[in-house]
Amino acid sequence: MIVDFRKELESIDPRLLYLDQLQTLQVNLGDRCNQSCAHCHVQAGPNGKKIMSKKTMEEIIDFLRRRPGLTVDITGGCPELNPDFKFFVDSIYGVASSIIVRTNLTVFFEPDLSWVPKWYSKKKVVLMVSLPCYTEENVDGQRGAGVFEKSIAALKMLNDLGYGMNGQLQMNLVYNPGGEFLPGRQDQLEADYKKELDEKYQVRFNRLLTITNAPIGRFRHHLEANGQLEQYQRLLVNNFNPNAAENIMCRRLISIGYDGVAYNCDFNQALDLPIIDSGGRVVSIERLEDILAEGIELVTGDHCFCCTAGA
Repeated sequence: MIVDFRKELESIDPRLLYLDQLQTLQVNLGDRCNQSCAHCHVQAGPNGKKIMSKKTMEEIIDFLRRRPGLTVDITGGCPELNPDFKFFVDSIYGVASSIIVRTNLTVFFEPDLSWVPKWYSKKKVVLMVSLPCYTEENVDGQRGAGVFEKSIAALKMLNDLGYGMNGQLQMNLVYNPGGEFLPGRQDQLEADYKKELDEKYQVRFNRLLTITNAPIGRFRHHLEANGQLEQYQRLLVNNFNPNAAENIMCRRLISIGYDGVAYNCDFNQALDLPIIDSGGRVVSIERLEDILAEGIELVTGDHCFCCTAGA
């Protein structure tokens, strides 16, 4: 049985332990969110205090201007709740090759944020929309009463703007399991989602992406409280997929935390496992350019098995 993620990657190809080519800069604008989801690995919620400052945003913008053409993947918490969110997106528009925003949909109904969907369409922002199921019961069970109804209303609003309609405006849904099990085949789940959402709600989208719950944050607390942590970790290990290992996101992505510190991925960010340079110092955005020239070794742990489990 596989017990050491690092050794397993090394046995496949030692190059898998290093950043290959930076294609995407993921930026976490903070842990404030209008929801408090049971599975959230960053433990975001309405009382989140880790909010990216405008100064840190400006350092990221300077980095992107020096390396134009990167995809920028904006996440949180709920990124729209950062007070300087619009400033950041406006500043990187035209510098980034593509701008992705990970949104929970219900934020559009928060005070003073009804303008966001139309503004997204003007900027041609790619939307990664979190919708853990196509049934009201499962979504509200994970995210709170009334979340599904608001999500459907927001999806219809985005469809009316042209999102998810096979034009230039791309909207992908993101599925995660509702418990301690692996997601099913992505292509089959996508077909099910499209059928259910179209037939019942006349909602359309481009693609469905599946993610496996990482045993960290609130989900780890849930597993520990129910005596299922060891069983779930064993499930991830036993379903290790070498083909998935060769395409893990940390080989082409760097994640920047709210304070400008650099990580291999947002799971490492949640666990406070930053990128370390050859001198043992934590890397942040103002030094990232120099460190990229050195080469970046991945920081791994048991949680990494969630990115290589199953299909």
